[in-house]
Amino acid sequence: MEQTKVIDLKGISKSYNGETVLDDINLYIRDKEFVTLLGPSGCGKTTTLRIIGGFETPDSGDVYFDGVRINDVPPYRRHVNTVFQRYALFPHLNVFENVAFGLRVSKVKNDEIVKRVKETLELVNLKGFERRSISTLSGGQQQRVAIARALVNNPKVLLLDEPLAALDLKLRKDMQNELKALHERTGITFIYVTHDQEEALSMSDTIVVMANGKIQQIGTPTDIYNEPKNAFVADFIGESNILDGVMIKDLRAKFAGHEFDCLDGGFEPNEPVDIVVRPEDVDIVPAEKGMLKGTVTSVTFKGVHWEIIVDIQNFKWMIQTTDYCAPDSEIGLYIEPDAIHVMKKSEFSGMFGDYSSYSEEFDELSAPEEPAPEEVSEQ
Repeated sequence: MEQTKVIDLKGISKSYNGETVLDDINLYIRDKEFVTLLGPSGCGKTTTLRIIGGFETPDSGDVYFDGVRINDVPPYRRHVNTVFQRYALFPHLNVFENVAFGLRVSKVKNDEIVKRVKETLELVNLKGFERRSISTLSGGQQQRVAIARALVNNPKVLLLDEPLAALDLKLRKDMQNELKALHERTGITFIYVTHDQEEALSMSDTIVVMANGKIQQIGTPTDIYNEPKNAFVADFIGESNILDGVMIKDLRAKFAGHEFDCLDGGFEPNEPVDIVVRPEDVDIVPAEKGMLKGTVTSVTFKGVHWEIIVDIQNFKWMIQTTDYCAPDSEIGLYIEPDAIHVMKKSEFSGMFGDYSSYSEEFDELSAPEEPAPEEVSEQ
């Protein structure tokens, strides 16, 4: 049975000071789904979340909740609760009263408040924390209180705006697992905003990749990773070697000076395309046996694997392998047909994929900043 649409955004656009933040967004979210809005800073993901929550009004387009248009419905009358990046807890209230706050405002009877707060604290693994002061809690515990405060009102949709951003790496990974389990236990629709690709891949049913105020791709984590729609998606989700290529004919592509069998079709003969090869999908072979061959320019140990940069015709490939290769050695690359993904050219073509830019960027970042002449004269 198909799940019903709980949120439906139709033709949503939003500008600030003449700058377009959302450009004709169309997106629906199903009941009980865990959807992540993923993209870099400024892509429009938080604005989309705020429009769903009622904190922003679209310049054009409509927001539907269970089929009813809610553009003019204020936040407190929507069946939606939000967990913000800054938890906004009340420092003068204990854990119980922080969670109970919304229920007291809604004039819920005291017996019902006690019952619901205790149930919700148990749900977020804070049983026995009722009388604790907020100031004595760790970051992860404060985050759970913020989630409990949002859940206790029984919202149909929970909006989460980068809620794990303030936590350290290990705690963030623990909380990812907790949030996923919480979603499964409650059956509430989760709409989650993050710029962290690993977070999106590990938790979501559906990922919405955004850039420049537009949706670039919607799909399951495996679809987004294995079948990126364009160079932006391929680069943003995981590491990618992205090269200029030509689709000679169906199932046959040319790039890096060599022709390869692939699994893609439906392109015009000799159509220019973007080619994606994930670093973990390349096999290293002796130079004389490789489809391509090049020189190793750097080797970095990453714990589980080696990250190797190989110069092939002045294009720097990244390869992730458990086999060590010495710097300056010549190696061959073997690429299976299913490791080659062909994408249409887009506005993002030519912007990503060559790993030579990384060292240049790092050199620029590490260079000491010199004040501009006019700044010197003003001091």
